[in-house]
Amino acid sequence: MRRGISVLACVCTLLGASYFAISKWGIRHESLNLFDEARQRPVTVDIAERVDYDMKANAGYWKLPVAIISNGNTVRNTEYSFLANVFAARGYLVASIQQDLPSDPPLMTKVGLPYVGRLAVYEKGEANILFVLEQLKKLHPNADYDHLTMVGHSNGGDTAMYFAMQHPKLVSKIVTLDNLRVPFVLRDKLKILSFRSRDPQFKTDPGVVPTPEQCEKRGIDIVQTPYQHTWMSDRGPDQAKEAIQATLDTFLGGTDVSKLALLASDHPTTVRDDGMPLP
Repeated sequence: MRRGISVLACVCTLLGASYFAISKWGIRHESLNLFDEARQRPVTVDIAERVDYDMKANAGYWKLPVAIISNGNTVRNTEYSFLANVFAARGYLVASIQQDLPSDPPLMTKVGLPYVGRLAVYEKGEANILFVLEQLKKLHPNADYDHLTMVGHSNGGDTAMYFAMQHPKLVSKIVTLDNLRVPFVLRDKLKILSFRSRDPQFKTDPGVVPTPEQCEKRGIDIVQTPYQHTWMSDRGPDQAKEAIQATLDTFLGGTDVSKLALLASDHPTTVRDDGMPLP
């Protein structure tokens, strides 16, 4: 059943540890400092790709699937390498976009406005993504830009969901980590995986997460974790990152992620009231 699924500690033991070692897969990271002339805005992008798949694509034997990662507020785009390496290991061209700049206005909550007043933030993120895609098409022409996977943490997850809402023909998968504002896109043939935190300081707005019945009907995987909101980046402990990696890899492989919970059901993670794992 695709309902609430717990990320458990033994997932890390079974599937983690040496999981996506860069030396094993030959994953390279490259930083691009782009500039959008139309908006007079710099856009920094971290590119991750597996070298052998890139060579196949350049030789015409493979089209790289594309994943776009959007950062959470106050988190750098380079702080999602644990996610980027999962995608790159499976042959994806991964672009982690720095969605916000120090010169941008601070995020404000305005109750009563669409997405509590953050519509302009998501529109800016949408424009950043469209600009980066056009640049990637020039630099990496042998990639599939018609079936994108949108990924994002917190505010970046809302940006990912908003982009998928605005460009339904371009997006085939969405992976969010505790997005709080933009409701899930409910559409046939759209695969969604979402990790949810257990963090009293970060509350999801009403109506954002679908009901269990909607998840069952649409094939949406909601993964209830015991982790803090800010752990869903490279800043998090290895235990949390490895569990998320394992579940994400299973999702990308086309397997029902609920099987991970069944596999690990005898070894639940024990956590304190503040969400920290006990030794």
